[in-house]
Amino acid sequence: MCIVNYIIFWRNMSLHLYNTLTRELERFKPLKQEEVKVYYCGPTPYNYAHIGNLRNYLMDDIVVRTLRFLWYKVRTVMNVTDIDDKTIRESQKSGKTLQEFTEFYTEKFMTDCVQLSIFPADIIAPISTLIPDMGAIIDWLIAKWYAYLAEDGSIYYSVAKFKKYGQLAHLDMKWMISSVRINNDEYDKEQVADFALWKAYDSENDGENAWEIEVVIDWDKKIIKWRPGWHIECSACNIKFFGAQIDIHMGGCDLIFPHHQNEVAQTEAYTGKQFAQYWMHGGHLLVDNKKMSKSANNFYTLQDIFKKNSDISEVLIRRGFRLMALQNQYRENFNFTFERLGAAINTIKGLDEMIRRLGRYQTTLIGEDIDIEWLEDLRERNAKGRLKFHEISREFRDNQQSFIQEFIERLEDDFDTLGAMTIVFEYQTYINTSIDDALFSLEECKSIIDFLKTWNEVIAIFDFELLQNNEIIPKEMIALLAERNEAKLNKNYAVADRIRDTLDTMWYKIIDEKNGARIEKKK
Repeated sequence: MCIVNYIIFWRNMSLHLYNTLTRELERFKPLKQEEVKVYYCGPTPYNYAHIGNLRNYLMDDIVVRTLRFLWYKVRTVMNVTDIDDKTIRESQKSGKTLQEFTEFYTEKFMTDCVQLSIFPADIIAPISTLIPDMGAIIDWLIAKWYAYLAEDGSIYYSVAKFKKYGQLAHLDMKWMISSVRINNDEYDKEQVADFALWKAYDSENDGENAWEIEVVIDWDKKIIKWRPGWHIECSACNIKFFGAQIDIHMGGCDLIFPHHQNEVAQTEAYTGKQFAQYWMHGGHLLVDNKKMSKSANNFYTLQDIFKKNSDISEVLIRRGFRLMALQNQYRENFNFTFERLGAAINTIKGLDEMIRRLGRYQTTLIGEDIDIEWLEDLRERNAKGRLKFHEISREFRDNQQSFIQEFIERLEDDFDTLGAMTIVFEYQTYINTSIDDALFSLEECKSIIDFLKTWNEVIAIFDFELLQNNEIIPKEMIALLAERNEAKLNKNYAVADRIRDTLDTMWYKIIDEKNGARIEKKK
């Protein structure tokens, strides 16, 4: 069975995910088979994204990639909170207009995402483009008494009117303090209170940053020159692009309350339907097991990580950070340390070497002439072996099916990327060992590469350009390698080390393998 057909078959089995709403692991059943609607809260572009932000978007990316890998047709939407207390305050400090300021940091955020191989959402909507949509929802909520104009000039949502308030966040509403209002975009997690849908205009702090909506209050139409609160934007974004219901809503666990709980209250009051079938939340990012903060001097952006590891290529750092996310269960806290990043980078280097070996092995089987002793030895062993007598063996086919089955089983168990990566590393050992023993035919080698490319649709950490990295090694380098090997054979280790150091100064490195040593250009 080919990989694609196997995935289609397996998709009919059971993808399970942990639903924050029910606090249970549930089988995934989309609203419609022809389209899975996925929404995740986007950035507030007032500064560079920190690695905690990026970890959450890596979670979103892996979930969406997995769904597509399992052949679900997924459509994704993400907002950008370009109108916010912080964006207005920081834009004024910078002397730029709000639009100039937020577009700059939105672009920087998108660059970080590209560097981490995070797919952009199908629809990315700055909330400044959704003002009429927010106005229509607020107007309806006022008409149905879910919202009211307060004496401070803001429009608030009446939490007491929504009987299911607190279900998502699992709050005990018996202790709710009535008639308390919160105007800030963010507030204490313990406070259950009416929250601002539309905030009163503050001429001292808001400056020229004001937007208009039309609402009916006491049977009179009014043009209100204010600005949106934090929570209404996501409701408007979802309703505009998805309608009343979505399949999956994602975000960090810090958004469960108040943000996501308030989203539910607004949206379900307006539509009369259950908003999201499944809620998925990622754990916190810690640094050395401590909360990340500037005051603790452990606050990092991706650029900060690059600067602290200036001796390592940025490409390896990006791939290492993505691997760290894959090796962490998304619901658990993610503990970032530079030691763990270094270990992940070394793992990436090992995967790169596996890809290079596959490339060299495939080149040998095709019969191209590359002057490397390892290739000559491999050709000799291949000629004596069984490789030319078969294309794909039954044993190889069974192994492939077993690996793909286990990989999918891990992903279908609440997106267990930690378990999935365990299978990847087992496959890496299988590949390296089989190359050592010259067991793969050309067709099997091609199948392995296709296999890895299929897995990479989810994990996105392999560099397949390395398959073509079969540079011709100058004959004088080969001669030095032969001299070094002879010195080692004669236990003249001082000479062997001197030759190794000489090659190093010429930007070549020696790699000792089971079947002997080889040489390659340093990167």
